Amino acid sequence: MHVLLIHQAFVALDEPGGTRHHELARYLASQGHRVTIIASPISYLTGKSRSARIPWCDRQQDGDQITILHAYTYPALHRSFAFRLVSFVSFMLSSFLIGLGVKHVDLVWGTSPPIFQGATAWALARLKRVPFLFEVRDLWPAFAVAVGVLKNPLLIKLSEGLEKFLYRHANLVVVNSPGFLQHVYSRGASRVELVPNGTDTSMFSPVADGTAFRQLHGIGTQFLAVYAGAHGLSNDLGIVLAAAKLLLLRQDIKIVLVGDGKDKPALQAQASREGLSNLVFIPPVPKLEMPSVLSAADACIAILKPLAMYRTTYPNKVFDYMAAGKPVILAIEGVIKDVIENAGAGIPVPPGDAQALAQAIQRLADDRDLARQMGLQARTYVESHFDRSILASKLMGIMLQLAA
Repeated sequence: MHVLLIHQAFVALDEPGGTRHHELARYLASQGHRVTIIASPISYLTGKSRSARIPWCDRQQDGDQITILHAYTYPALHRSFAFRLVSFVSFMLSSFLIGLGVKHVDLVWGTSPPIFQGATAWALARLKRVPFLFEVRDLWPAFAVAVGVLKNPLLIKLSEGLEKFLYRHANLVVVNSPGFLQHVYSRGASRVELVPNGTDTSMFSPVADGTAFRQLHGIGTQFLAVYAGAHGLSNDLGIVLAAAKLLLLRQDIKIVLVGDGKDKPALQAQASREGLSNLVFIPPVPKLEMPSVLSAADACIAILKPLAMYRTTYPNKVFDYMAAGKPVILAIEGVIKDVIENAGAGIPVPPGDAQALAQAIQRLADDRDLARQMGLQARTYVESHFDRSILASKLMGIMLQLAA
């Protein structure tokens, strides 16, 4: 089977960000299937280009079975919402033209967001006369409307029309969270499969030594709470800064924010103004280096804005935290909270509540045995329910059936 994946935000394992699709592609390749990925050379996390000059198409090989084609994308992803749309449309067009040249395809795999690339995947699937699998990773445009970045009534109407079109014309819709099922069915999807987010448990170890990371960043035996991921509007990291301010007198507690995003400069400026000496910003690291970061943590933070739409999500980072054997301090309601509570894997707190977040960090710092116990329970649960190889096998079975 030869699968063509259209994915503007694709991240390889040697890059910072979510690498779910690279891990899935590698599993497919290990089972003898070919995967061609058309991706953007502009990092979705940092907004920066892979190189000074952006070529029309840059080709990379990952072994014999995986080909990555970086298609020209307008380099203004983080400048403004209008420029972001230009970036999306530029990739939609370039990926379509490059995709026309990919031969002997058995299945086209589209993924959203950005939703525009879904139109590219649908068009290529129809022209190549092969099935179209449409994967929903976030409920776009609903999330964009909820967070306030998409306000124009005409753009909202057009985006919702495209969303419904793709749901109705996909041979199969795949969602990565059970919270998405009702939404996609209500907007016209007829056949839907759940392949939840998960983690490569073999990449992480609950007993790994994090001394090297602590020494590198001047962290001794302090209780270390780590947030790893995007620093954007949805991530509500201002609440983490407010919690750090409440914990300033606790010299035995340190908070580390690893990653990048549009809001990071403003967050750094705020931390400097408020003298948050207990909070450290660290640049994003490739996924292959993330195990060393998480091994140094005593607990990990997952947080989103207190919006009803975010109750539907299964954030990737939560499963990585669990695989590393770390208790999760979870400031997200909904389906992911159910996972943490069922596993006994951490402490849920109300989103948007800095005091509750600070109290949860303080509770685990005061009872490190409880933190370790929750971390081990997290690891056991994620191995049984969210291991990447098991989920990849399920996805492969779905694809083979669809392609046949």
